[in-house]
Formats: sequence, structure tokens, C-alpha cells
Amino acid sequence: AVLGLGNMGAGMARRLLKAGYEVTVYNRTRERAEPLAADGATIATSPKQAAGQADMVIAMLADDHASRAAWTGGAGALSAAKPGTVLMDSSTLSVDWVRELAAAAAAHGCPFIEAPVTGSKPQAEAGELLFLAGGEAQDIDPVRPILATMSRAIVHLGPIGSGATMKLVNNFLCGVQAAALAEALAVIENSGLNRDAAFDILANGAPGSPLIKGVGKRMTARDYRVNFALHLMLKDMTYAVAEGARNGVTLTMAETAREKFQAAVSAGLGDKDFAAVAELNRQQ
Repeated sequence: AVLGLGNMGAGMARRLLKAGYEVTVYNRTRERAEPLAADGATIATSPKQAAGQADMVIAMLADDHASRAAWTGGAGALSAAKPGTVLMDSSTLSVDWVRELAAAAAAHGCPFIEAPVTGSKPQAEAGELLFLAGGEAQDIDPVRPILATMSRAIVHLGPIGSGATMKLVNNFLCGVQAAALAEALAVIENSGLNRDAAFDILANGAPGSPLIKGVGKRMTARDYRVNFALHLMLKDMTYAVAEGARNGVTLTMAETAREKFQAAVSAGLGDKDFAAVAELNRQQ
């Protein structure tokens, strides 16, 4: 069963279907599930119904609130999952909620894996995600063939909470890079430099990470079709700042970038790709 059919969950479910697995899908808005029915998926009307006959339940949801709603309560997946069913949440979540969810799964007699991913919509569709897994090896190893259909690699980082922590570190660094690049491009554009030549220097020089190259192209083209929504980056930066504080670290760079993304959401850019943070400087 796959719970959540946004840009990531839909791609993951489709990879499982192509690999020959029987897949039941659930999404809060049914119209997102309809295309997968054409590919052979069964559509459930609730997380509970989706989980009832599944051997493994995978969630890919927006945040702690959506994850909690899908797993818990009378219509939640936990209420119907059979003992022994492998439960996995691949959403980007707070560490506290991941640990609470793992405890709830254990109380139901179900192995739990946290496995957030790196990559976005193209990687989900191509089966090239990287799973950042936390949990017991004895729970992860039996489902590696399933994860392999959706990924280029599975990295077991340690106990529950390890995957969530690593994902927040990954995403806050991506957010900081994107916010900095937005300002750099604004200087280039406002100064009269040849933007294409200047960006080529950045992309192929020392700053040229894969993120700078990919997000920078979307910024220069002003192409904000969603690979990763800006409002989700704001959520991830918020979780990361809180996790840093919990570990005694003030994430000054992350907080500054978070404020940039908050301003972008306030400016109506939240449902666009997070590359749209570049428009803040263009509007000044």
C-alpha cells in the first residue's frame, strides 16, 4: 500500500506497479489516484482500507500533521495493519514524530522503518531515489528488493531518527544554497553582467553543485513547474532549525534562508517550485 500520491508518492507507486507488485493506493483527493488505477493499482477510500490487506505500507506525505492523520485514528493505517506488516514512512518529518510513530507501530506488532529520500519528481519517476533508512537491520534487509525498485541505493544510517536527522541536514543545506543562489543571480542581473556567461562560470566552477546547476537553470528560465514545492522547503527548514536547537546547535544560515522562504510563501510563491525564491529579489 502507498499512502500519499503527490509528486513523489505517485512516482514511487508507479515504479512498484511496473515491477509487478500488487499495489493499493490512497490519497486524500481521489483524483490524484485515478491515473494509477489505469496502471493497475487498487484505490482505497482511507488509509485503513489501504493497509488492511497489505504486507507493507509506505507513506509519502507532506509533513507531521499529514503523516499523523494517515497512520493514527479510526481511519488510520495502524488500525488495520496486521501484526508483522512492515510499515515505512518516507516523508520528511520531525525526529520527534518519527520516534513516536515507531513506538506506535511496535505497539501494534509491526516492524517500522523510516526512510526519507533524496531526489525529487524526476528521480521518483525513474526509480533513482536514495533512501536514508533508520531502524533495525533485521527489518530493513527483507524489504531491500522492494526499495530497490524505487531507488539507486539504500543507506542504513542507524536507529530510528537517523534517517530523519540526515534528511533535515540535507534539505536545510539545499535550502541555504538555493537562497544564496537567488541573491547571487540578482546581483548578476542587476549589474548588467551577461547572465548566461556568469551562470556558466558558477555552475561549472567551485560553487557548481548539482543543486546549483539544476535549480539555477530553473531560476534563469523562470520555470517553476514543481519538482519540489517551495512551501515544503519552508517546512523542512523549520523542522531543521528546531532539530538543530534540540541538539544544541543554532542553525544561523538555515534560519536566514528559512526567513527567505517564508517571505516567498507570503508573496504567493508557495505552490511553485522552490527555485521561485529567486523572484523575491526580482520583485525588490
